[in-house]
Amino acid sequence: MKLEARGLEIGYGRTVVGRDIDLAVEPGRIFCLLGPNGCGKTTLFRTLLGLIPRLSGAVTLGGESISSLSRAEMARRISYVPQAHAPPFPYEAIEIVMMGRTARLGRFAQPGVSDREAAYTEMERLGIADLAQRDYSRLSGGQRQLVLIARALAQRAPLIVMDEPTASLDFGNQSLVLGEIEKLARAASLDGQGVILSTHNPDHAFALGADVVLMHDGGIYRRGRPEEALTAESLSEVYGVPVLVERTPSGRHVCLPGAAR
Repeated sequence: MKLEARGLEIGYGRTVVGRDIDLAVEPGRIFCLLGPNGCGKTTLFRTLLGLIPRLSGAVTLGGESISSLSRAEMARRISYVPQAHAPPFPYEAIEIVMMGRTARLGRFAQPGVSDREAAYTEMERLGIADLAQRDYSRLSGGQRQLVLIARALAQRAPLIVMDEPTASLDFGNQSLVLGEIEKLARAASLDGQGVILSTHNPDHAFALGADVVLMHDGGIYRRGRPEEALTAESLSEVYGVPVLVERTPSGRHVCLPGAAR
């Protein structure tokens, strides 16, 4: 299932946030979106998901325009992990995760035992099964983020869009989530999931070996493999501060503020 945008212009009403955006997310690939606050990452995600209308250009999912797909069809093809939020009602965490199963149910069907088991499986996968009966609204921001990721995994869609999925997580849980993202895309079978995520940490793109789009001033500034797009020059230009990109003895790339040297 391929997600593709061509000549996309995004924004709200007459306010243009980004333009001339071309991208394609393939099954089994990880696509990493970076850029400073306000560059349009979340607006782009909401446009790709059909939650807000595109101003111009085209977005297709599996070769079909997203405007021709119903919300249920979209949900069966693509899942979304928003930034952590607190709902207005005191749902248990397991109930939040089970909401991801509704895309697999008929119009009037109710989640069954197999759906609850699928939800528990994803919570166990992320190490949060002990939170199942906890009030979701009373969880920490990091715990809520893991619940939302479990919900998207339970949805079992071929594509997953993640808006800063590690933003509220501690170092250990960041590593856990990045590892799960890599497993999704690198699945040995041919039906590996496509993942598109945004992050403020360029190190994540290097760690995942992701395809990269670096956004700046309402458009795409650089694209390509991390080594090509995330250079000291490009990161310094986009973020407005000196940045160093260094290679560790183990072969990993790390990005550091220039003043750290």
